[in-house]
Amino acid sequence: MTTIRRFCCNDLLRFTNVNLDHLTETFNMSFYMTYLARWPDYFHVAEGPGNRIMGYIMGKVEGQGDSWHGHVTAVTVAPEYRRQQLAKKLMNLLEDISDNIDKAYFVDLFVRASNAPAIKMYEKLGYVIYRRVLRYYSGEEDGLDMRKALSHDVEKKSIIPLKRPVTPDELEYD
Repeated sequence: MTTIRRFCCNDLLRFTNVNLDHLTETFNMSFYMTYLARWPDYFHVAEGPGNRIMGYIMGKVEGQGDSWHGHVTAVTVAPEYRRQQLAKKLMNLLEDISDNIDKAYFVDLFVRASNAPAIKMYEKLGYVIYRRVLRYYSGEEDGLDMRKALSHDVEKKSIIPLKRPVTPDELEYD
């Protein structure tokens, strides 16, 4: 039985097993605490039998006007719990919050260009590659900015791909 619930401070001491995956970006404790304090609706954990953390999603809402959007900062599932659609359930939760509570136009995320399994999963969830970000990861590997339009973007303008790659300094952050 899996329970999806809001992430809490104690979870920070219990999710190391999930972050050990080499494709998972790991942040410092103050980064996680900032997300937990500022965007608690966007930080959830999947918990299994024995209160074992199976995976989590962390995100935020940002932008303005028709660039108002939900952002997936991290979604990861421990290797032993993959192929159970946990990432899909966590993504759907973040998308629902972005769409129905915050009235966002789209959800976006960044993924390593080399992470073919994740890209395929995001595409199955309805995401498209919006643009390539050169040397996004540690100044070495390119990232893909993927987006999914939500119900407030009736004309789906937010997902029209850019024709050229961008550099990290061209990205807008709030």
